[in-house]
Amino acid sequence: MKILALLGSPRKNGNSQTLFDTVIAGIEETTSCTVESIYLHGLNDLQPCRGCGGCEKTGMCVIKDDMIEIYDTIDAADLIFAVTPVYFYGPSAQLKTCIDRCQARWSRKYLLKQRVRRDEKRRGFLLATAATKGAKVFDASMLIAKSFFDTIDVDYGGELVIRSVDEKKALAGNEEDLECARQFGRDIAAELS
Repeated sequence: MKILALLGSPRKNGNSQTLFDTVIAGIEETTSCTVESIYLHGLNDLQPCRGCGGCEKTGMCVIKDDMIEIYDTIDAADLIFAVTPVYFYGPSAQLKTCIDRCQARWSRKYLLKQRVRRDEKRRGFLLATAATKGAKVFDASMLIAKSFFDTIDVDYGGELVIRSVDEKKALAGNEEDLECARQFGRDIAAELS
């Protein structure tokens, strides 16, 4: 099983990455997998969508930057995790830029009627952390994730969201949330076996 993490935090080894690493540990308890993590903030060249419509004719983005390789990696993955801290009630700019650039996949699917890779076991998950306790703090991120996964022909598998983690290592010291993350991973592995 090929797992892809689109890591949206500008802060390496922060709470959202800890959340992802813990979910993967739960999956790996019973399932073997290959994990590829793309640290979006660390890319040299990931430009925002220009809204130019160039992809409407070919299904390919006209911008030739780091996203070109990400498209192929997304297409090959069995499980995709959109991993992000929440800023102003939405995903990070890094993750949102990557998602926006999947407009080319939307054009391919809906305008050109070319499916990317349909597989009933492909799943996409949102993993998100937030500093606040707001009841609706994750709503926009969940809606964006569901639309993203639909566009790339991946069934939405759900989300794991953690509130009240602000400091860089806040989640690492919270065993209750970490166990919840491990169990989330175990449940994913059990569903796919």
